[in-house]
Amino acid sequence: MPRCRWGYFHVVNNDYTHWKLYAIGGSTHPTIISQGNRFIAPDDPLTKEITNRNYASESEWRHWVWRSEGDRFMNGAFFVTSGPPSPPRLKFIKKKDIIKPKPAIFVGRLTKFSGTLKCKEGVKC
Repeated sequence: MPRCRWGYFHVVNNDYTHWKLYAIGGSTHPTIISQGNRFIAPDDPLTKEITNRNYASESEWRHWVWRSEGDRFMNGAFFVTSGPPSPPRLKFIKKKDIIKPKPAIFVGRLTKFSGTLKCKEGVKC
């Protein structure tokens, strides 16, 4: 599962299932914005939390900007937000630097044919 270090993650329209420890993680003061994703938690009651802040105490990570907007939570999944109540606006140089999310109810259709490429040796993928 993705883990951001020192950077910025814009997680958009993904389908998260079968995670073991967390679905989205971070360390060293990352900014994470999750939009329009579907999170289906595993049946294990100890693995329902989507987020995991690695190598930091709560007194440190509570200042990191982590937001969930329009995500869909299933089977007890939950996202722990952090940062100021009104985080600073993120500035993007170009409009193409940000992806406009679709509503989370479309994730099943958006990811229906996703997965690894079926490449064969000697054939370009």
